[in-house]
Amino acid sequence: MSNYTVNNINVNALISWIEQDIVALPEIQRPFVWKPTKVRDLLDSLYHDYPVGYIITWQSPDAKLKDGGLSQGKRILIDGQQRMTALRAAITGREVVTKEYATRPIRIAFHPIEQRFEVQNPAIQKDKKWIPDISKVFSDSFNDFEFIRDYCEKNEEIGNNELNNILQRLKRIIYSSIGVIELSHELDIERVTEIFIRINSAGVNLSQADFAMSKISVNNDTNGPLIRKMIDYFCHTIKDPSVYKNIKENDWEFAQREEFKKMAWVKDYNTRIYEPKYSDLLRVAFTYKFLRGKISNLVSLLSGRDFETREYKNEIIEDSFMKLYDAVLFFINETNFKRFIMILKSAGVINPKIVRSQNAINFAYALYLLLKEKRVSEATINRAVKKWLLISILTERYSSSPESQFDFDIKRFDNYDDPMEYIATIEAGELSQAYWDNIMITNLDTSVTSSPYFNLFIMAQIYDKDQAFLSKSVTVPQLIEERGDVHHIFPKKYLQKNGYDNRKQYNQIANYVYTEQSINLAIKAQAPNEYMNKVEGQLQDGKMVIGEITDREALLENLRMNCVPEDIFNMTVEDYPRFLTERRKLIVAKIKRFYDSL
Repeated sequence: MSNYTVNNINVNALISWIEQDIVALPEIQRPFVWKPTKVRDLLDSLYHDYPVGYIITWQSPDAKLKDGGLSQGKRILIDGQQRMTALRAAITGREVVTKEYATRPIRIAFHPIEQRFEVQNPAIQKDKKWIPDISKVFSDSFNDFEFIRDYCEKNEEIGNNELNNILQRLKRIIYSSIGVIELSHELDIERVTEIFIRINSAGVNLSQADFAMSKISVNNDTNGPLIRKMIDYFCHTIKDPSVYKNIKENDWEFAQREEFKKMAWVKDYNTRIYEPKYSDLLRVAFTYKFLRGKISNLVSLLSGRDFETREYKNEIIEDSFMKLYDAVLFFINETNFKRFIMILKSAGVINPKIVRSQNAINFAYALYLLLKEKRVSEATINRAVKKWLLISILTERYSSSPESQFDFDIKRFDNYDDPMEYIATIEAGELSQAYWDNIMITNLDTSVTSSPYFNLFIMAQIYDKDQAFLSKSVTVPQLIEERGDVHHIFPKKYLQKNGYDNRKQYNQIANYVYTEQSINLAIKAQAPNEYMNKVEGQLQDGKMVIGEITDREALLENLRMNCVPEDIFNMTVEDYPRFLTERRKLIVAKIKRFYDSL
């Protein structure tokens, strides 16, 4: 059997599909992003009888009902949403939803004499030669005879018959043919997902999560559109609280629901540490609730697939949507989300750039929700989530094949009553002493400032509330919160002057340290023994030249907390390789103490 069939349908029938809810337009999942000029060009192509491409739909597999019958799913739009939305907006006058969840019309004007289309503007509205909004022409209340009479009275250069012919040609747009590729309902979910992603890869990059959202949005019988809105509205509001007002005004029906009230707290919550996208929320909710990691499995379950019999059953659809609904509510729960953010902060994550792996953060929250649902004590949850987050970063656990690793880890955590027991097995296998003595030190031999290993060092400094290098009162957390920069202990210009002209040499992360800008400016391009000699001098005479430290013990403690070798006082360019080696060891030792203390 063919994977697809190709048919033709006219624009009018296509619009009726949308109006009758035969095919779903998940406008909340993917707001209308076309520029009005693109809508204008689409109408112009139809007017001139040019082809405008295909739309592609897929009907979910038929699911077995309890009485033995079959339930047919609604068509999912795989490709063509923007064109369908554009046609409906221009021809029926319906408003579109923008990225900010505001609604706006798409008004396309038509010039009968010149037979051209344009986006409506104030000048066009005042010009008697234009039809300012073509949706009026397609309205049931439009009177051809009266319009032709009035237009020709105002524009003598065109006659009644000529205008009538042009007007009828314009109105025939709704009978223009558009190709429809219908994917077979017998195609399995994985194949359809692959088709969906491949087709859309040339435009907006889409993923399995996008396909899952489309699948969710078309199932009215099991609260699919409601779940979709909960996911999307939460994610957009936490990133930009101003959209809350637009949602409240433009989706009044949803705004009255209890689900909307449960996410109202987000509009007043300010955190940049974790701003989940809908793909993140979907992944976390699915992973913890279904104990699976592959989003394609979610699409299968929402379609009713029985993984053992490979049949599609309605009870699986109902159960899966119910579980997903509960999982989304648990994710957006104010107490859960804020508590998780506090755990991140207590582990030194006070800035979103500190943890570059979104997968590590996502799994940490999935773990938090799983343990919370299993009624594990708060103290154990706190410790387990922090430990696991650090393990994920240290081992780059979710950098490749994250879905398979999510699947593996969430099942293991579910099998243990005490999550610390599973963590202990990972520590024994992957964080042995050999790891700390060799692998971790080697990992620090890099010039990449965004290195997860350097960020772990910064997390340790935040955790310990360390003072910045050579600073008496300013701490590393304060500099990071104020978006301070890292600086070189062996100044870059000093190294360049002395033969280290390769960026990978002078930009080693073992040469980086957070310090105040004033201290960095005072150091300039001096050798460490030069500027540290000046710091020693101020211990004697109290005249502050570099920083404000005037006590020897405070100075030595500052070097220790910044993992700077104490013989920095005597170091010159010849000591640079030895300095890097010694500092890497000190940094690793600090990170290990940090990990062990959690």
